[in-house]
Amino acid sequence: MARPVRVLLLVAAVLVFLAGVQLFVFPSRTDEYFAWTIPSPMTAVFLGASYWSAVALELSAARAERWAEARIAVPAVFVFTVITMVVTLVHLDVFHLDGDLPAPTRAVTWAWLGVYLVVPVLLVVATVAQRRLSTEVPPPGGLPAPVRATLVALAVVLLGLGGALLAVPGWADAAWPWPVAPLAARAIGAWLVGLGVAVVHALLLDDRPSLRPLARTGVLFGVLQAVALVRHGDELGSVDLPAVAYVTALVALTAVSAWALWAGPRAPEPDEPDRPAEATPARLSGATRGPRARRRSATAP
Repeated sequence: MARPVRVLLLVAAVLVFLAGVQLFVFPSRTDEYFAWTIPSPMTAVFLGASYWSAVALELSAARAERWAEARIAVPAVFVFTVITMVVTLVHLDVFHLDGDLPAPTRAVTWAWLGVYLVVPVLLVVATVAQRRLSTEVPPPGGLPAPVRATLVALAVVLLGLGGALLAVPGWADAAWPWPVAPLAARAIGAWLVGLGVAVVHALLLDDRPSLRPLARTGVLFGVLQAVALVRHGDELGSVDLPAVAYVTALVALTAVSAWALWAGPRAPEPDEPDRPAEATPARLSGATRGPRARRRSATAP
């Protein structure tokens, strides 16, 4: 895999880990430690869990030996960072850029802006470098029909709901399990669309080994969101349709991700032809023996 892709994914893994610490560990102190204030602790831990689960995607892809094992991360990361950049610019007045705020808080905000403005450009440059090196991949191994059906359903839900939150954030009051402000609704929408793009990519790849980075993310996402529900699930209020749909989607994503991580045959290396079987000592057939050997064999008693 091209070095620029590997380095960029490693740096991205560090950045999303730090964002996860700010949100998942300190959900009630976003006014100090984050780029904008999130009044809802449940929203903060949801976003923090999303960032931490992305560590698995980017770190797994960065450590992959072949492009085939890393490719699923790049489109999803690119789409998420571009959408988040647009959301940031639309709601820039809400971000912690006021000169009266403490310097560390403003520094976090400026770092946020720098990351989301620069990372999409660097991703394009790294992808071009990878294409110049090699994008050869093994033939797809195919996914079972139940897994494909689950992925299709997840893609429809993630892209549909995420797109709606981005386009009409006020709609989240009725469709999302807990109350969220417009900026938070669009931030959640960016995560859902990014994850939906990864699911669609998984369908197109149609190859179980290539799904491993996304599968690690899916399992971690499900576990961390379950922890978030335990910590701040009281914000969901009653058990209504959005809450049931939310939990059902988490269970489906976690289950299909766990299946993809289950040990299976490793894909063959695309750039190394299969080695011929080693020769074993055996009697040479008449077709391969020399003429003298054949004459000796014919005269032997």
